Amino acid sequence: MADPAAAELTSAVAQGVERLLRQMGLSTLREFTLANGRRADIAGLSRKGEVVLVEIKVSVADFRADGKWPDYLDFCDRFFFAVPEQFPRDILPTDQGLIIADQFGGAELRAAPEARISAARRKAVTLRFARKAAERLWQQQLISG
Repeated sequence: MADPAAAELTSAVAQGVERLLRQMGLSTLREFTLANGRRADIAGLSRKGEVVLVEIKVSVADFRADGKWPDYLDFCDRFFFAVPEQFPRDILPTDQGLIIADQFGGAELRAAPEARISAARRKAVTLRFARKAAERLWQQQLISG
């Protein structure tokens, strides 16, 4: 992302989304790559194994230039768009979940419809999530010492 202001806003929205998802009982990872090569901004995993994916949009141009979000739907039980408060929500698809967020937290304005993924896909996504979390923890340990 070339625009520093957009990158800062995206980070703030991500922080708020993660706080909301954690309050909902999910563990989260940012920048989670799926088996199809697409990268979700945030992935959440519940204790029951429910997979939630979140796509952050901070500008109309960002939303209109991105046609890849439907590729995420086969890899999650619920899908949300997350946007800052000032984002024009009327341009977003109404058949997906909606979160408004800033660095302090988020609010679920529209529930995401549930579309259960198959057991095999759930296992694959869960294993990918676990391996990525372990890899990131290992990298942090290397950095800190």
